[in-house]
Amino acid sequence: DHMTNMRKLKLADQSAQYLKVSLDDINWLSLVYMIVAIPLSFGTTWLLDTFGLRITLILGSWLNMFGAVLRFLGAPSREGFIVPYPVVMLGQTFGALAQPLIIFTPTKMAALWFPDNQRATANMITSMSNPLGVLLANIISPWVAQTSAQIPNLLLVYAIPACIICFLATLGIRSSAPPTPPSASAESSDLEPFVQGIKLLLKNKAYLILLLCFGSGIAVFTCFSTLLEQILCVQGYTNDFAGLCGALFIVFGIVGAGALGLYVDKTKKFIEAIKINMSFSALACIAFAVVSLMRQQKAAVAAVCSLFGFFGFSIYPVAMELSVECSYPVGEATSAGLIFISGQIQSVLYIILLQALTVRLTDSPQSTCGDAVLSWKVPTLVMAGLCTLFTCCFVLLFHTRYRRLEAEEQATYGTRSINNSATDEVTVTTEASRFSGTTTKPNVHITDTFSCCQFPLQLFDSVLN
Repeated sequence: DHMTNMRKLKLADQSAQYLKVSLDDINWLSLVYMIVAIPLSFGTTWLLDTFGLRITLILGSWLNMFGAVLRFLGAPSREGFIVPYPVVMLGQTFGALAQPLIIFTPTKMAALWFPDNQRATANMITSMSNPLGVLLANIISPWVAQTSAQIPNLLLVYAIPACIICFLATLGIRSSAPPTPPSASAESSDLEPFVQGIKLLLKNKAYLILLLCFGSGIAVFTCFSTLLEQILCVQGYTNDFAGLCGALFIVFGIVGAGALGLYVDKTKKFIEAIKINMSFSALACIAFAVVSLMRQQKAAVAAVCSLFGFFGFSIYPVAMELSVECSYPVGEATSAGLIFISGQIQSVLYIILLQALTVRLTDSPQSTCGDAVLSWKVPTLVMAGLCTLFTCCFVLLFHTRYRRLEAEEQATYGTRSINNSATDEVTVTTEASRFSGTTTKPNVHITDTFSCCQFPLQLFDSVLN
């Protein structure tokens, strides 16, 4: 989906020239994603938890295909043809409608198709496909569209895989869940209805802290990726170098997410992993606010961007899993979806705030920004301050039980009946220990109830007395 987002292809100038519109109009091709995603996200969470993965993914693939085709048809290369910008915007809107339908599925998919020791890794792989798409788009786009006249070729390149994926999703996705549930929670159908789930989330203190703090983290990362070029150009760094830093940010983020996903699947230390990585992310954000003010420090800037991505990106899939753990039995799409909505809302607010704090510079001989040169010193420090503030709040205030893991353990080792014969039955009960990060064997207690021997034992006891 992100591979077809025109504004994120780092070709804003060529797109504006070809479509014969201003850069502000091109910016709206990106803003429409945020504007549409926020209200539609509530419907997407309901759709996922009510109708399942299959319907949601097929619908999302069709919307994405329609969007990609409309964008291509709205930018034909015939001479003398006036390019209809509204058609391109309509295609972007279809793509924006498809975005939450795709982005919200990893947590639900991991819960239904994978056992507890693979869920974080599965969530990581599917979640990281989003930034991977952005990275591929930024690599392919300048190569395909070297001039504004080649924009239609670029849109065709992205329309073709969108059509192929839609075809594969429609014919290849046969069911929302596997025939054999991989875990007790996947087998259970006791998830709360959508409206009741929302009410439970709003009463869950741990979830609300995660909603606010991790939503702020998403906003900081959105601001970083959106404003990176504008921040670095003031000190004379080129757009190519800014693109390299953005690529390092994503690549190291994927590497970090892979390592952390495997670690959490093995140890179940969701809280510890997120708190440590959030702390290092805050330090990296502070370091970026400092080195971005320095000239001719390419190695330092690139290193900080890499570390920021390594520690920050890796949090996302684990935090999505933690949102389910602390809110179970609320539906996975609902608990993870509200965090995405929180991140989108805070992203809009943060970008507006940071842009309002910029100051126009009258003299900046090293700048590569063009005519309008803005000072990003205060905004980057504010961004680092917000990242640090919400990290401290999360580290100090967030505590929760792993409710889904506890429920699965209880379902697995709860109450069992061992039939010794047709008439002899021994009832064995177990007490699921509180899950504290590692899988432990429950304490087994054999009750004093033996159905076939209860009356003779009582008679023998009365004789002795």
